[in-house]
Amino acid sequence: MADLVLLADERISSVRVHECDEPLVDLREVGEIEMDGRQADLDGAYARVRLGALQRLRLAQASLPGGYRLVVVEGYRPPALQERYFADRVAFLRERHPDWSAAEAHRQASRYISPPAVAPHTTGGAVDLTLRGPDGRLCWMGTEVNDSPEESQDACYTDAENISAEAAANRAILRGVLAGAGFVNYPTEWWHWSTGDRYWAFTVGATHAHYGPLVEMGGDLDP
Repeated sequence: MADLVLLADERISSVRVHECDEPLVDLREVGEIEMDGRQADLDGAYARVRLGALQRLRLAQASLPGGYRLVVVEGYRPPALQERYFADRVAFLRERHPDWSAAEAHRQASRYISPPAVAPHTTGGAVDLTLRGPDGRLCWMGTEVNDSPEESQDACYTDAENISAEAAANRAILRGVLAGAGFVNYPTEWWHWSTGDRYWAFTVGATHAHYGPLVEMGGDLDP
């Protein structure tokens, strides 16, 4: 885990963005991918993803073993909400670790919430998701979606070893189909996968990101 590249790393913020202006689509209207309502917001932003992300989700779902389904918890996140989440996380860590510098609190916060400037969710290219099994129940993945490192004793890390064999097997299924469809994982969060954003570009060695932040204005989402 010492070699993990966090979203606060300057190598991520230095990735160029060539916005492709690909539209957002509402997964609830498409109907092919199940949406979980736990992160639902009044504007329905949580259910929106870029068209390219939808296409990759379709590929991933088609590759799942029989009876399994993807369940998306959150897609697009407005920048203002991302900023609030990150500020709250930094404040929590500064209170918990008063000896940390502002820079260290910023870096540590990025293990769980991305700095707003590089946040994958604000681009519409990221999804938080889990699996539903053949028995109709959500699969146990070792932690709940969005459990923090503190809450889970770092079991939220994708390669965590302090999880059951069942959870590890379920994570392997999720990883296999999502990586196969072209998503990349943020390794501190087993549930977080993205495409087209800066972290994706850095991970796959692309010359630039295709998706930049989208700003919510009057109910419409404009690049």
